[in-house]
Amino acid sequence: MNNPSLLLIEDDHVIGAALTDTLRSHAYDVDWHQTGRAGIAAAGRHEPDLALLDLGLPDIDGIEVCRRLRRHHPAMAIVILTARRAEMDAVLGLDAGADDYVTKPFRLAELLARIRAHVRRVDTRTDETITSGPVTIDVAARRVLVADVEVRLAPKEFDLLAVLAGAAGRVVTRQRLMNEVWATDWMGDSKTLDVHVSSLRAKLGPAGDQIVTLRGVGYRLEAP
Repeated sequence: MNNPSLLLIEDDHVIGAALTDTLRSHAYDVDWHQTGRAGIAAAGRHEPDLALLDLGLPDIDGIEVCRRLRRHHPAMAIVILTARRAEMDAVLGLDAGADDYVTKPFRLAELLARIRAHVRRVDTRTDETITSGPVTIDVAARRVLVADVEVRLAPKEFDLLAVLAGAAGRVVTRQRLMNEVWATDWMGDSKTLDVHVSSLRAKLGPAGDQIVTLRGVGYRLEAP
């Protein structure tokens, strides 16, 4: 089996060199580039499993690089590495197509865990059954089992869980959840989302703890 392939787009030489050495020591094939254009070109030559993308690049803003990578490589996972701590920067990155983001300085153990989660994720978009830990979702039958016991969910609770489970291990923005679960033209108060998530957690019991809140950004169903 080939090692997972990572594309690192990071202009800081110290960070880039350290990450490259560390990731290679964890059995990842790493292709490191220091500009957005070079990173985009590298992704076109060989589709990596995951891209680690800095936002503060010298030639193209990282948000635009993210958009281009997502447009041309829809299956590739994208994790943003950024020193920008403003909540809006995270939202912009996720809206541009990133799956996740990590702020600098970051703990290496956390970054490695995030990478593992994204690399091992299985694309379930065409599957009729999604499994995440003790939770099994039969999409076609609209049934949910927790530890083989059926749990009755309201229609919107089911739809929320299906979207989160289909992106297990990745952040799903509030806007995406509102668009996909309610409607693209939804204009209501998004507090309804929080109410439904709270109810969903309660009905799932201890398994509901897998649903993690990213304040002001969205939710993530932790991959087991």
